[in-house]
Amino acid sequence: MPPMLFHTLSDGPQRVAPFSHAVSIGPWVFVTGQMPTDPLDNTLPLPEGVEAQTRQVMANLTRVLEGLDCSLADVAQARIYLTHFQRDYEAMNATYAACFPADRLPARTCVGVTGLARDALVEIDLLVYRPGSEGA
Repeated sequence: MPPMLFHTLSDGPQRVAPFSHAVSIGPWVFVTGQMPTDPLDNTLPLPEGVEAQTRQVMANLTRVLEGLDCSLADVAQARIYLTHFQRDYEAMNATYAACFPADRLPARTCVGVTGLARDALVEIDLLVYRPGSEGA
């Protein structure tokens, strides 16, 4: 079994808690849930509204993926957490779907939660498959 590698990226989004940006085991990469924070200063106010927050979350996820030589095209599964599920589900979906080709949508779970760090409206984590890294 390949070793577990813990990735804390110097140019990744600033962390809001003690975690690695991602953990990889062979070709699989588990990307920590990202918040809609400014990647360079997580103390700045969050964007207004679920669409803007979803765009920022996806930008932060892309930043982590690029730091690991991956892209959204490598995403096998996404988990989405919404604090206002009924209100924000459709708007989040439209913003999220625009990030992927229609024929390469990841498997997905989306749940409503009672709260997220920084009072965010959305958080997304990913499971990624890195082709060619089976022995890494």
